[in-house]
Amino acid sequence: MRLIMAALLLALAGGCATGPALLFAVPPDNLAQRQIQTRVFATQDEKQILAASAAVLQDMGYTLEESETRLGVLTASKMADATSGVQIGLVILSVMLDGDHHHQQVAVDKEQKIRATLVVLPRQGGDGYAVRLTLQRVVWNTAGQVSRTETIKNNEVYSDFFDKLGKSVFLEAQRL
Repeated sequence: MRLIMAALLLALAGGCATGPALLFAVPPDNLAQRQIQTRVFATQDEKQILAASAAVLQDMGYTLEESETRLGVLTASKMADATSGVQIGLVILSVMLDGDHHHQQVAVDKEQKIRATLVVLPRQGGDGYAVRLTLQRVVWNTAGQVSRTETIKNNEVYSDFFDKLGKSVFLEAQRL
């Protein structure tokens, strides 16, 4: 039984490994991901976009860490729960299947730090600004170890941010 559980855990962990040869490889979904992370705003006021972006990030629970307005860059982060129902289910299953009841504590994801990096760049021809948001997360498990680092690729998260930013930029332009 332990052999089966060990094989299952190795299979799960093996899916996350990348070798040195793949370190600099461009993922096939790179262009699609950049499109999800970027929106264009038809305004000529870069400071307005940066201020609105900072306000939206703060409204979403992020704490601003750095702001370099001359370069059009913001960084922010927040802590969040990272509990995974799948991991907890696997632990429960292993406890149920383990007949000798000598259980070792299994580490599962506990918390995560999500880091937001936002860059505002002028569009060619002066017809507004492109805003790119990149979200990464570091996940710690119940043993206090980093279990995962990754870029967040959830389209809904980016859409939510850009919807809020669009409303904020519009309201600021109307001075509402």
